[in-house]
Amino acid sequence: MAKAATQAKGKPAYACSECGWTSARWIGRCGECQAWGTVAEVGAPKAARITAGPVSSPAMPIAKVSAIEAESRATGIGELDRVLGGGVVPGAVILLAGEPGVGKSTLLLEVAAQSARGGQRTLYVSGEESAAQVRLRAGRTDALVDDLFLAAETDLGAVVGQVDAVEPSFLVIDSVQTMAHPEVDGAPGGVTQVREVTGALVRLAKERNIAVVLVGHVTKDGAIAGPRMLEHLVDVVLAFDGDRHSGFRMVRATKNRFGPSDEVGCFDMVDTGIVEVTDPTGLFVSEHAEPVAGTCVTVMMEGRRPLLAEVQALVGPSAAPQPRRTTSGLESSRVAMVLAVLGNRAGLKLTDQEVYVATVGGVKITEPVADLAVAIAVASSVMDKPIHPGLIAIGEVGLAGEVRRVGGLEKRLAEAARLGFTKAIIPADIPNRSREAKPMDIQKKYGLRTFAAPDLRSALSAAGLA
Repeated sequence: MAKAATQAKGKPAYACSECGWTSARWIGRCGECQAWGTVAEVGAPKAARITAGPVSSPAMPIAKVSAIEAESRATGIGELDRVLGGGVVPGAVILLAGEPGVGKSTLLLEVAAQSARGGQRTLYVSGEESAAQVRLRAGRTDALVDDLFLAAETDLGAVVGQVDAVEPSFLVIDSVQTMAHPEVDGAPGGVTQVREVTGALVRLAKERNIAVVLVGHVTKDGAIAGPRMLEHLVDVVLAFDGDRHSGFRMVRATKNRFGPSDEVGCFDMVDTGIVEVTDPTGLFVSEHAEPVAGTCVTVMMEGRRPLLAEVQALVGPSAAPQPRRTTSGLESSRVAMVLAVLGNRAGLKLTDQEVYVATVGGVKITEPVADLAVAIAVASSVMDKPIHPGLIAIGEVGLAGEVRRVGGLEKRLAEAARLGFTKAIIPADIPNRSREAKPMDIQKKYGLRTFAAPDLRSALSAAGLA
């Protein structure tokens, strides 16, 4: 028994290179992060005794620590500053991830140019393009600035050498998956390389008080490529996304140590580069010469920003045994649920009808606030009867046919009133102790005629579709 215990004690252990999970035996899939092929032998754990070492700076009361060096600096692009919480903090490391071709490099080249115009020495390091290729794009987007330095490197040691030579206050690395640490084994873009390269750049940013922006790749599932630890190492994680067939782009903050993590910035890709869109509502609402059946406008929330979005529906007879249900910009499961509620609770039979539901401008609505607008648009198309052009509908539809309340109702209605809408159908179940404004208060404050609908039948009646 003692011999067996000795052998078990000396048996090598296995650990996941991505999350650090350990196991007594090798397995193909990590039991913690579920990653494949990341478990490798690391040897038996040994107890190490830590001795006191030199400190970088003595500890002091938190109130006496100066916060001047950590004050954010505006990038010159208002929509990006909005997402970052006012600007870039010196010493911060920002990770910007997005799909290929979405415009990450174009956006950061514009940010680097604006930073250089503001008097900050900026270094843009490209690991995917040559310096001449980046220079060509900079000429097209008017990003030729004297204080903007450009280098094409893939070796981390060479990048540090460029930083020593230029001494920038703002550094862009495009991209972190192309950089290789000279003292770490593995191909660039691998789990170990990405982790070590990012860790080295984070230390460089903190030691020299340089703001660093890293471009990150994404997988086919939309997740950031590399170890999950990558997102923990950096200070800010931004997701840059948009429809490939539309020029509209959004920057979302999924992690932000210096500001809100639920804010979004809006941009538009044009021939001369990328420009910010301060009022994107007009992109998602179409203008009709006269009222058209099958349309309804709702107000969605992107972070803290209310945006109007138009839902369009087209319903027609089907000769197929299983009629089509096609959606674009909306969750197909929620649309199917709304159609079922319309049939069972509102008496609108759609079993032999083909239904097409889409949003305008390529916007994607993921929150259930669009349920009521979908129901009204479908009913309007079935009856071939347009609704009032100044009407908006806000509310979630339940399986029992009730219209449920949504968050940020007053913000949504204020945005609708600002853009000229005059009538709103809203949920009736607003509790007395809620922080949301009551319907009468909203009507007095914004001039909107509000109808509080308790159920779907009442909402359709208020829309003139009863």
